Amino acid sequence: MSGVGGNESSLSRCVRQALEEYFHHLDGEAAHEVHRMVLDAVEKPMLEVVMRHARGNQTVAAQVLGISRNTLHKKLVQFGLDG
Repeated sequence: MSGVGGNESSLSRCVRQALEEYFHHLDGEAAHEVHRMVLDAVEKPMLEVVMRHARGNQTVAAQVLGISRNTLHKKLVQFGLDG
């Protein structure tokens, strides 16, 4: 998802900046579960936007995401977006 000439995407820049701020504000405390924190922060809004784009059609959304419909359904349930 890099831009022209291999430039870093704006999404990558946002994630990088947010993580730099996170580590800066730890103030000596140990970091915990950074991978899960980032995935949770990105995955739910991604699912919300893709489901809106697909007009609620899980088959279409799964195709857009490049995952199976079953995996999508599990993720929608996980994030409380199945209603």
